[in-house]
Amino acid sequence: MTCFDEMESIPRNCQFNIANRPRAGSPILNPVSRELSRSKRLQQRAEQYLPGGVNSPVRAFRAVGGDPPFLVRAEGAYLWDADGNRYLDYFGSWGPMILGHAHPLVVEAIQQAAQRSASFGASTAAEADLAELVISAMPSMEKMRFVSSGTEATMSAIRVARAFTNRRYVIKFEGCYHGHSDGLLVKAGSGLATFGLAGSAGVPQEIAHWTLPLPFNDLAAVEKAFAKHQDDIACVIVEPVVGNMGCVPPSPGYLEGLRRITQERGSLLIFDEVMTGFRLALGGAQEVFGIDADLTCLGKIIGGGLPCAAFGGKARMMNLLAPLGPVYQAGTLSGNPLAMAAGTATLRYLAARKTEVYAGLDKITATVAKGIAAAAQDAGIGVQTNRAGSMVTWFFTGVPVTDFATAATSDTEAFGRFHRAMLDQGVWLPPSQFEAAFLGTAHTTADIDFTVEAARKAFASMHTAQ
Repeated sequence: MTCFDEMESIPRNCQFNIANRPRAGSPILNPVSRELSRSKRLQQRAEQYLPGGVNSPVRAFRAVGGDPPFLVRAEGAYLWDADGNRYLDYFGSWGPMILGHAHPLVVEAIQQAAQRSASFGASTAAEADLAELVISAMPSMEKMRFVSSGTEATMSAIRVARAFTNRRYVIKFEGCYHGHSDGLLVKAGSGLATFGLAGSAGVPQEIAHWTLPLPFNDLAAVEKAFAKHQDDIACVIVEPVVGNMGCVPPSPGYLEGLRRITQERGSLLIFDEVMTGFRLALGGAQEVFGIDADLTCLGKIIGGGLPCAAFGGKARMMNLLAPLGPVYQAGTLSGNPLAMAAGTATLRYLAARKTEVYAGLDKITATVAKGIAAAAQDAGIGVQTNRAGSMVTWFFTGVPVTDFATAATSDTEAFGRFHRAMLDQGVWLPPSQFEAAFLGTAHTTADIDFTVEAARKAFASMHTAQ
């Protein structure tokens, strides 16, 4: 690949040799020593203008070590960096790329929308087109509103819950990340866990005070909180399958217990399905577990790779939003036509192929989960494997991971060594022990075989390094 002038740091008119394109059944093992000189120069340049050189902290690779590659292209299940290295992608832009990168149907939809304008700041029919697809898949959502990020979705859903109940407290769970609004950055997992932070500077205690963080998978703690704060808990917000302390499924009966408690106490149950929506099933986790949530937050997949999120629920709650009611929420770019086009193309594809897509994702994710777990066992390295559908995490710990306390027993240094070794073999896992990996329809059986063999070599190299 020759797309850089020797003195330039920005790719111009990159042309990739057709031989570098991925071909099903023939993954190519990268050399163990990767060339990253151009990525390093790009990082140095970015640090002049961006804090840490990044626009999202986990991209900095501080938790896993090594130099973060700068990407220039992606297709299917593969990524290419500025130095021409190719990687098999297991983080999928943190979840939305369920169809793989640059899927032809999604690309065509975006191109056609862009020809009509990238933004209007006024209503378009495309907003109701996508909303209809979402609501038809998730019957608990009678009405919804689009926003541009998961943070906006959760923040707005909680505002509606407080207005509907006329209560103040919010229960969230340790290790669940619901965006970076002030009231939710309390024991929030994800990037905070990655960097070892209990919360965030700049969040006043007066705001954090109204958030009650409880251990995940512990119904007794929820009962106790409701007993202490009688008639003043507006809502319980939960990732039904946690993805932001790594993949942690709910214990049997846990979500059903949350539904029962909130109904008995007049509180609302909010499902944060930003990750699980349209990933675990077409109807998300609430379809899998049979839960009728009051409010639901969505993101990732519904934008088809573009910035898009939504919140929705029972009409009597959503009708509190302006212009119908007193709860104010707004966004100039909400319902952006490009995101609506990409999301509509993605959801139509998933809905038309529902059975084959989700059965295939489940099968291929189970195969890679078991394969890497077996490779770790053969190497004598303690790993706990958690999986839900096409979400998976390999925790470097000897104890079952059911909540944030057990996730935090992981050997993050060992995970960092594993992550670096896998990158050198051409496999890109999420750069944090506390983030779930995601698979998509573009991953093939050959990709999985390649990944398991790369893991065996990575575990062997970790032993050698010790």
